[in-house]
Amino acid sequence: MSGPADLAFDPWDPAFVADPYPAYAELRARGRVVRYEPTDQWLVPHHADVSALLRDRRLGRTYQHRFSHEEFGRSAPPAAHEPFRTLNDHGMLDLEPPDHTRIRRLVSKAFTPRTVERLKPYVHGLADELVAGLVRDGGGDLLTDVAEPLPVAVIAEMLGIPEADRGQLRPWSAAICGMYELNPSEDTAARAVRASVEFSEYLRELIAERRRRPGDDLISGLIAAHDEDDRLTEQEMISTAVLLLNAGHEATVNATVNGWWALFRNPAQLAALRADHSLVPTAIEELMRYDTPLQLFERWVLDDIEIDGTVIPRGAEIAMLFGSANHDPAVFPDPTRLDLARVDNPHISFSAGIHYCIGAPLARLELTASMTALLNQAPTLTPAKSPTRKPNFVIRGLEGLSVEVR
Repeated sequence: MSGPADLAFDPWDPAFVADPYPAYAELRARGRVVRYEPTDQWLVPHHADVSALLRDRRLGRTYQHRFSHEEFGRSAPPAAHEPFRTLNDHGMLDLEPPDHTRIRRLVSKAFTPRTVERLKPYVHGLADELVAGLVRDGGGDLLTDVAEPLPVAVIAEMLGIPEADRGQLRPWSAAICGMYELNPSEDTAARAVRASVEFSEYLRELIAERRRRPGDDLISGLIAAHDEDDRLTEQEMISTAVLLLNAGHEATVNATVNGWWALFRNPAQLAALRADHSLVPTAIEELMRYDTPLQLFERWVLDDIEIDGTVIPRGAEIAMLFGSANHDPAVFPDPTRLDLARVDNPHISFSAGIHYCIGAPLARLELTASMTALLNQAPTLTPAKSPTRKPNFVIRGLEGLSVEVR
């Protein structure tokens, strides 16, 4: 089905970005797949289709393991973007088996349930410390005072990034993640390229230092795997570290501020949570469903597929709408209602299939730690003013969230 001109889906419209969920309802009513000319993509808005396609091996995050650009009917990326492409294309999120399998197997050792369990005291302690600072100040920006520093510190600690260098990570990450928006501008691309070069050079030096003096950290572990089994190239190590740093905090930061802003707008649910902290686990899942941090995930069609009678040919690109899938009434009764006690909640905010988020257990731990600390130490937390939403559509977040602790 082709998208008509009056389609409410418009990733560059501030009103749509502020609240895309009504437009998603319209998309779902239009059918199971909708052609969207401005991005040359097929939009998939229903939960059942998104869930199935995430597991469908006829789709891929890349096509270059099977086809050249010419064979696939696509143009090669501009030469000026090469540093970003090299960095991005060697990370496991944008690889397919066997390379994806090899890298994920190595990295997954750092994200086992036992490893995450060992991190619990550190994560909860850091969350308590950050929230205590917010309370002492009578409030502040929940984004910069709690939501950002917690996951950045945790993933940097795991990777072995020295504390003095951590201030660079968030600006580099933000610049690189700009390329994941739809049809990024040349200015966005230039910032991403510059950040890719600087981030890569920094990690190359850090890897050299860890070769000389190994530590008890993930980068040292990746080096050891490379030296012993020759299973990781240096570029794969760099790309893996950047992916873990970016993915290891970006979604958690946005889930934190999106979640608290949703709570402030639903005072009855916030009151229920404050009265019963045992709701925290289901609250976290519901908040990630209710206002999804990653709204869209793209896949290339490697072999023709058919959706509801529409054949989508090899070489096409599919955009799976996570935010829409998480509001599909076929799966979530009364999806526009925030229900912190919702138990049957198969949201797909962490994706699915072979690209399921490897850091999901760690993200849940961080979200639990910050929410618990805020409930315990700041029971009177209130918004100081309405926040400004970031103009981005794909990665959904706020510019900041000013709060007061009375």
